[in-house]
Amino acid sequence: MSRRPRRRVLPRVGAACVAVVLAGCTAAGDGAPTSSVSAPTSGTTGTAVPGPATPDPATPVEVTDVTEVASGLDVPWGMGLLPDGRLVVTQRDAGTLVLVGPDGQVTEVTGTGAEELRDLTHAQGEGGLLGVAVGPTGEDLFLYATTGQDNRVVRAALDGTVLGPLDGVLDGIPAARNHDGGRLAFGPDGFLYVTTGDAGQRQDAPDPGSLAGKILRVTTGGDPAPGNPDPGSPVWSSGHRNVEGLGWAPDGRMFASEFGQDAWDELNVIVPGGDYGWPTHEGDPGTDDGTVAPVVTWATREASPSGLAVTDEAVYVAALRGERLWRVPLTAGGVGEPQALLVGEHGRLRAVEVAPDGTLWVLTGNTDGRGEIRAGDDRLLRVTLAPVVG
Repeated sequence: MSRRPRRRVLPRVGAACVAVVLAGCTAAGDGAPTSSVSAPTSGTTGTAVPGPATPDPATPVEVTDVTEVASGLDVPWGMGLLPDGRLVVTQRDAGTLVLVGPDGQVTEVTGTGAEELRDLTHAQGEGGLLGVAVGPTGEDLFLYATTGQDNRVVRAALDGTVLGPLDGVLDGIPAARNHDGGRLAFGPDGFLYVTTGDAGQRQDAPDPGSLAGKILRVTTGGDPAPGNPDPGSPVWSSGHRNVEGLGWAPDGRMFASEFGQDAWDELNVIVPGGDYGWPTHEGDPGTDDGTVAPVVTWATREASPSGLAVTDEAVYVAALRGERLWRVPLTAGGVGEPQALLVGEHGRLRAVEVAPDGTLWVLTGNTDGRGEIRAGDDRLLRVTLAPVVG
């Protein structure tokens, strides 16, 4: 099902931030093992940013430094690197964008588009201003926002600290208090990938006629991208509960992190046209039922995986409820045993990106209504890693 773009977005008045219920993405998985690893399937072509040099995937890494780059962020959710080295960060409940300079200075984005974005965003539960992706030319921002009617993708030009008028890219994505997806990423093929949640309507996840519970692949104008499984549809994969992380490995595999319900969170390798099993099952079904099994599963209390980043040596996954950064080593055609980093040190972790120098930017998520707020929250951290020697 294709959703034609609306070339101009009419603002709607956003609602005030409301409290988030605790029964959101995941529940306890008492007695379940921390994680398990399965064999992956092949994905699309792509590249990744260099990370810590680890010639042996079995070699663990250690955190050698954590630096606070910025603090006082208001429910940060997504981030993207601009050509001039600044980071653009979305603030979910306020419906605002801030820019973080290399020196850590935080500047709020203004302009017509910023005003329209605040009016458009209807923050409720897990919904609000979510993902951001910097366009291929570096001039446009692509943004995922929950409105009073739906979730939608919009775009606008950023000039310095001023956002121009919003243009519609994709609308009609089902929205709810929980399971809104929201991650945006440009793939190595130059097309825009959009993650959606099932919006609480689990039966819609495998339905090819619904945009819920999917990963979508579209042009910058919002049309189905050439090469999609169904040429007339933006759907790239289906059967997802709530995907909030996307990234590509050097060998072309496309990874996505997904929230489970009561037992298992997942790291998946995404293949075009793949059905990832929700709501029939969460985690590995243990049998060939025609769905794609995850390559890693975690007990929900250990993960609740949100954003991810891929380097040339590992997938790094930010965990909310698990309050840690998971490292999943990349092997030849597979993945290694997951390693937990930063366990409990900074609270909930919402997103992770690779900095140009190979360090990791990590966003905390303690002000999202489910965390224990610490003085200075929320933060953007710079994390330096190195292989463990000896």
